[in-house]
Amino acid sequence: MDIRQLRYFVACVDAGSLSKAALALSISQPSLSQQIAEMEDDLGVPLLVRSYTGVAPTDAGTTFYRHAQSIIKQFAQMRGDVKRGEHALSGQVAIGLPTSVSSVLAVPLFERMRARHPGIQLDIFESMSGYLNELLASGRLDIAVLFRETETRGVTVVPLFNERLAVYGAAWVGDPQGETLALEMLSGVPLVLPGKLHGLRLLVERAFDSAGLDLNVIADIDSLPAMLELARRGEAATILSGLLGRDTSRNTPARYIVSPTLERSVALCRLNAVPQTAAARAVQDCMRALVAEMAPTLGASPAPA
Repeated sequence: MDIRQLRYFVACVDAGSLSKAALALSISQPSLSQQIAEMEDDLGVPLLVRSYTGVAPTDAGTTFYRHAQSIIKQFAQMRGDVKRGEHALSGQVAIGLPTSVSSVLAVPLFERMRARHPGIQLDIFESMSGYLNELLASGRLDIAVLFRETETRGVTVVPLFNERLAVYGAAWVGDPQGETLALEMLSGVPLVLPGKLHGLRLLVERAFDSAGLDLNVIADIDSLPAMLELARRGEAATILSGLLGRDTSRNTPARYIVSPTLERSVALCRLNAVPQTAAARAVQDCMRALVAEMAPTLGASPAPA
């Protein structure tokens, strides 16, 4: 088994189809199928499940995919280190950011890394935290920023900051130009929130229940743009990260929720089973430094050490 075969396998999983992977790799599909079969024979286990819709990794294939990704990245970094010198970091680092965090961190992170480590190529994915968690578990991300407080099995959690929640819309409640709004004033207010399994929804439900307030959710919407647009139109209010209020292009003022303050822990997460490259460590250090510098202006509080 060699690095070329690892690349072939990763391409198949990423494409979800042997024909699409073969096209991307500029080889014939029969040749690609033969390479996959050789790897399966070598390991003694099936790596892919074939169906009329394409291919998907088996449990063994998922484990193999994570290790293959790590080896490919380490191989690329080795080549880069040799070409540029041992002190010049290089390689590809895939990062997952929730929309609220991406809105304030993605551009500064790109600029800082470009200035200090131009050999490192960033792949930044912005999505809902649930999908980012899936990408991290499958090995497609080196680092994911998730809303977690404690370490979970197989995942290292590095606290960044505590993100405050805010209400968007509900201009008829309290002072629409104010910076804060008491939670009790949202009792009975029509709200649109993410679905019941979303971490933010659970946090809001617990807060309303503890305060004995009426949580009036009129729709479950797992779309950030849709929730903000409904809030802007006055159709309903929504409760989301206060960081989104810093983006003036959204044209939806935010008021931080107080009495009590609602917040959630934001953390850097990575898989323990996948060795962290020097490039990924540099990105992680850069993200922590940026958050420390930006925290006073984000309306966020430092996470526990």
